[in-house]
Amino acid sequence: MVHQCPAVTDAARSIPGARIDWVVEEGFAGVARMHSSVERVIPVAVRRWRGALWKRSVLNEIAAFRLTLAAQRYDAVIDTQGLLKSALIARCAAGPRHGMDRASVREPLAALFYDRTHPVPRALHAVERNRRLTAASLDIPLQSGIDYGLRSSPALGAPSLPASYSVLLTMTSRADKLWPEARWIELGRALGLPLVLPWGNAEERGRAERIARGVGEALVPERMTLEALARVLAGAKSVVGLDSGLSHLAAAFGAPAVAIFCGSDPSLTGLYGAPRARNVGAPGRPPQVFEVLKALQ
Repeated sequence: MVHQCPAVTDAARSIPGARIDWVVEEGFAGVARMHSSVERVIPVAVRRWRGALWKRSVLNEIAAFRLTLAAQRYDAVIDTQGLLKSALIARCAAGPRHGMDRASVREPLAALFYDRTHPVPRALHAVERNRRLTAASLDIPLQSGIDYGLRSSPALGAPSLPASYSVLLTMTSRADKLWPEARWIELGRALGLPLVLPWGNAEERGRAERIARGVGEALVPERMTLEALARVLAGAKSVVGLDSGLSHLAAAFGAPAVAIFCGSDPSLTGLYGAPRARNVGAPGRPPQVFEVLKALQ
C-alpha cells in the first residue's frame, strides 16, 4: 500500500479535481486514510471472509461490499496488486478495468480479468511499477519526483514518549527476513537514545520484550492502531526496521530510516524515493551492526 501512495499523488496532481477512491484490506485502511488525495476508503475483508464463507453474516458483508463498489461509475479502475483476488475485486467495480499484462503481472491469470492491460518492466522497483501502471491507465505523464502524500495527525492510543527517541521495528511477515536478536540488542545499546519497540502479535511482543531487556532503556508499548503508530514513526529521531510495511511507512513520513534486508531484494522492494532512507543487507547476507550504524550516520 505504501508503494502505491506516490502513484495516487501523481494522479491527483495530473488531474485537478480528480476523485480517488481506494479499496483496501480492512486492517490497513489507515494508510489510505492518511493520504491527502484519497476521498473515500472502501474496506474489504478478504482475509477474514475466506475463513468463514458459510456464515450468513459474512455473505451479507460481501453483498454489501459489492453493492458499494458498483454504485459509483468510475472513469478508471486500476488494480496495481496484480493478484487473482485483487483482479476479481476490480471486476466488482463499474468502469474500465486496468492492470499489468501477462508478462508483467505477479499472477498471470489476473490479466484475463482486465479490460485494458499495460506492459510494465518487472525489474523496476515496486513504486515505479505502480506509478507506470497508473500513468498508462489514466493516460497521464510520469511525474518528476516522488511524494507519498501521507499526513499524520494526533491519534488516540499513541504512548507518551520522550522528546527524542528511536524506534526499532523488529517484526516482519517472514522468518527469513528476521535479524538476530543479539544484533538488535547491540544496535540498541549503541544508539544512545530511549527506544520504542512496537509489536503486532504475541510472538512479536515477546521478541520486543527480550530485546528491550537486553538493551535496558527501552519501551514496549501497548499495541497501537496504525494511525497512532504512524504518529510515533513520524516523530522519531531515527527508525531501524526490517523489510516490512512499517519501515516503508516511516520512510514515507520523512523519518530518518534504515531498512535491514536479510531475505528479500532491496532493489525491488527497498525503501525508495525518501531522501533520509537507506537500505542495508541483501538476500542471504544479513548486515552487521556497524553497517546499520554507518547507514544511520
